[in-house]
Amino acid sequence: MGTLDWLILSGTLLFIVIYGVWKTRGSKDVDDYVRGGNQSKWWTIGLSVMATQASAITFLSTPGQAFHDGMGFVQFYFGLPLAMIIICLVFVPIYHKLKVYTAYEFLENRFDVKTRSLAAILFLLQRGLAAGITIFAPSIILSAVLGWDLKTLNIIIGTLVIIYTVSGGTKAVSVTQKQQMFIIMIGMFMAFFFILGYLPNDIGLEKALKIAGASDKLNILDFSFDTKSRYTFWSGITGGLFLALAYFGTDQSQVQRYLSGKSVRESQLGLIFNGILKIPMQFFILLVGVMVFVFYQYNPSPLNFNPVATNGVLNSEYADDYKVLQQRQIELESEKVIAQNKFAIALDLKEFTAVEAAKMQVIDINKKDSTNRVAAKALIKLADDSIETNDKDYVFIHFILNNLPKGLIGLLLAVILSAAMSSTASELNALGTITALDLYKRSNTSKNFSEKHYVRVSKGFTLLWGIIAILIACVAHLFDNLIQLVNIIGSIFYGNVLGIFLLAFFIKFVKGNAVFIAAILTQILICITYYNLIHIYPAGQEKLGYLWLNFIGAALVIFFSILFEAFDRLLKKPPIET
Repeated sequence: MGTLDWLILSGTLLFIVIYGVWKTRGSKDVDDYVRGGNQSKWWTIGLSVMATQASAITFLSTPGQAFHDGMGFVQFYFGLPLAMIIICLVFVPIYHKLKVYTAYEFLENRFDVKTRSLAAILFLLQRGLAAGITIFAPSIILSAVLGWDLKTLNIIIGTLVIIYTVSGGTKAVSVTQKQQMFIIMIGMFMAFFFILGYLPNDIGLEKALKIAGASDKLNILDFSFDTKSRYTFWSGITGGLFLALAYFGTDQSQVQRYLSGKSVRESQLGLIFNGILKIPMQFFILLVGVMVFVFYQYNPSPLNFNPVATNGVLNSEYADDYKVLQQRQIELESEKVIAQNKFAIALDLKEFTAVEAAKMQVIDINKKDSTNRVAAKALIKLADDSIETNDKDYVFIHFILNNLPKGLIGLLLAVILSAAMSSTASELNALGTITALDLYKRSNTSKNFSEKHYVRVSKGFTLLWGIIAILIACVAHLFDNLIQLVNIIGSIFYGNVLGIFLLAFFIKFVKGNAVFIAAILTQILICITYYNLIHIYPAGQEKLGYLWLNFIGAALVIFFSILFEAFDRLLKKPPIET
């Protein structure tokens, strides 16, 4: 990175922090701090909702996901537009009518205090873990750039977010997210066009897509009914639908975004805006990753994109073995270029037989490339078991640092860090709010505290959760892929919470005791299911795609609640006189 990159990066981040503090200084009461005074317009809500979901993980991890596995991940979002419609018709009007500060207040009105508290605690568990991961993600970037210790970076990034989130609450999150989304989209479009410009002169977008297609990177739709597969059309519109319903309808980090709307209509328009744009945005980000794959078909790439892993194995007793693999990689890179040139020429000549022959050669070389990389990971693991061998999340950052011009590197890093800050700020804001209002305030109903007291308490809990998130980030690791890790954590909890809300909305005869017991039992069963069918198996060999946990969790809690309510009524029914 040059001086210009550092100026752009530091200037962007400092502007966001200072602007957020200045614009929202002096929150007067809980309504102003938690709901932003209900002043947000629909475009602010829409951009804020998108920015909350689009963390650094989205822009760091998604291109790496596409680089390795292609475009199939976009199916994950297929249920989202339908979820937005359901939330607009059902959730938003009820929340606004009841004038709730949190989604879980509604559960107390419908069921009882213990059900509200249980749902709040489940939210705090999963969102607290996710907040730590969204801090950890950008730390990876700066670690690769600066060579700094990950723990130090976690503290620095977490502290930046805490400053303006604690200061301004919901309004600070919302006003800064508009600027962050603008920076994010400008940066990603510039990266895309630079990648195209770096390809050989005779390789335009159309031919680049055909090259990607030859390596199965453009297989978007999978209509198979294989529940073991992580991403299919059916898992997207079922598991993805239930995950989106739970995330946007019951997760306070999102609910708080549209509770700040000036009216029901403004909130609904903001959510519809998100529903329309989300799939195209994710499609484009995945496409950037596919274009990075095409770029590396013509340009050298490292055997492992994680520089720490490479340095670790080269300074071990396995260095010579690793150098043999590196030499093999250099040979494969040359073979790739020759095969891709043959494929491009065959496409120009429109000779079907030649195209198919060249395609098979490309596929064969990429399989050898994959095998070579797997062998490299095995050596890295032998060299130092503590080193992270998974390099999916390093692919895009490696491309940025080694190929983009000065200035644009700083902008792209600002993009990823802005996304991290926007998402983490929303999460900390929600975590502080839930702890202060659903747990602290609800347990102190007999005490007549002032509005300023609860604002101070909300700020205090936001600070506390910021510290907890930093601690979680310090012990996190890459798992299979960061974006999948966040969604897996959500899927373990979201289905259960969503089922509770669906019962509250639609099944009126079920009472609090039945729901409370059913929710605890369901959460235990979901954890057992996840461990036995997903966690213990290597990535890609699971017995159940994790998206199905959302559907299963919702279905189980509804089934058990109805069953327990029926038993309860049967036991209370007076005996028939004879």
